[in-house]
Amino acid sequence: MRKSEEGCVWPHHHSLARDRWPPHKGLFHFSRILKRIFRSKALAAERKRKAEELALTVCYTTKIPKRSYLFFSATNIVEAPPNLATQNPRPSFRGVPKMAMESSSGSGEGKNIKGVLTHGGRYVQYNVYGNLFEVTTKYVPPIRPIGRGAYGIVCAAVNSETHEEVAIKKIGNAFDNRIDAKRTLREIKLLRHMDHENVIAIKDIIRPPKKETFNDVYIVYELMDTDLHQIIRSNQPLTDDHCQYFLYQLLRGLKYVHSANVLHRDLKPSNLLLNANCDLKIGDFGLARTTSETDFMTEYVVTRWYRAPELLLNCSEYTAAIDIWSVGCILGEIMTREPLFPGKDYVHQLRLITELLGSPGDASLGFLRSNNARRYVRQLPQYPKQQISARFPNMSPGAVDLLEKMLVFDPSKRITVDEALCHPYLSSLHDLNDEPVCSSPFSFDFEQPSFTEENIKELIWRESVKFNPDPTH
Repeated sequence: MRKSEEGCVWPHHHSLARDRWPPHKGLFHFSRILKRIFRSKALAAERKRKAEELALTVCYTTKIPKRSYLFFSATNIVEAPPNLATQNPRPSFRGVPKMAMESSSGSGEGKNIKGVLTHGGRYVQYNVYGNLFEVTTKYVPPIRPIGRGAYGIVCAAVNSETHEEVAIKKIGNAFDNRIDAKRTLREIKLLRHMDHENVIAIKDIIRPPKKETFNDVYIVYELMDTDLHQIIRSNQPLTDDHCQYFLYQLLRGLKYVHSANVLHRDLKPSNLLLNANCDLKIGDFGLARTTSETDFMTEYVVTRWYRAPELLLNCSEYTAAIDIWSVGCILGEIMTREPLFPGKDYVHQLRLITELLGSPGDASLGFLRSNNARRYVRQLPQYPKQQISARFPNMSPGAVDLLEKMLVFDPSKRITVDEALCHPYLSSLHDLNDEPVCSSPFSFDFEQPSFTEENIKELIWRESVKFNPDPTH
């Protein structure tokens, strides 16, 4: 693994130092350890080989796509900076055509923008889409705008200290709305706690020039090329091997997230970030909550198309199974390149689900504590269960079997993330010794009901100071 071990339990080769070799076991125990090492290395080599074979070839453009998908947003995507195509050529899958991006006609907004030094030369101001974009001089020009959406503007840049390419997201007027401010704080706290190859990494919170005028939040992430939504909607060929590799990484990251006692609650293709090497990272933790909370339904969760039945039926208590349902919807969408359940509203969403899975019997409604909810389900039109293999004839038998285990109406009977990783469909990639878990559960204690926008501002300010402490003399 290329990341630090902080915050993780790595049961891979690091765990060998903790093995105790009783004298009576001797060489037999040692040979078992050697076999485990060789198997882990062989699986790692196989995954690397498969990643290189499946590499997506991305055609970079200097202009912003008309329908681009912004970093961590349902409506936009981060596009890689144009000069990366020549500076860092990506390995490509033989026979796969380049993925063409739509480009806007002559807007010029994707061109490099000149900056002006401010605050004694410590910051640089840019005009991006008519908005102020101000970062520290650590992020060297040119700053390249790569997307915008409801939650802010995103620019690509290079960190001059680490030489890393990063994506900087500006959230303007971040404290005008308490709910949005809380979501921003939640994502910062969560991503600082997590350290996993399949979870997007937060690199910096740019410290504002002055605390008194602090109103815009700049979050720095590792830069990714695209997201799964864009890939699915493109003409990029996707094979069963692609599907396996994407699904394995998603489950591997989700295992880590769930081990931290966290539910993502908004898994969907646009929140799964990719690069041309097929590396996948889970993003957008703004709706995440701990698995032990009881006030889950106090705010919006999960885009409707990926929403589990227990959420559609307003179940007051739910579990990590809601994320597994979303993964099942994503798996089906990768294979068919169409949303599995594109409901127009709650009623239509439930109808689409029951048309495929069949109407649930009383035994499948035990998770519903409300008699009204049970009565509502019983009065819905009755549908027989479809054969998923018949509905999706191009899916491999292994993928169909795993999909059926994920899309189970009763959450208590849905496959878990650990069980899914052990499924035969992923046997060529699964390695328990290379699927780390979080060493400590995440706490949402920082979220107090009485918190005001000013309280949240203070906490985000402190996070920026942790990344950028005052210089010591």
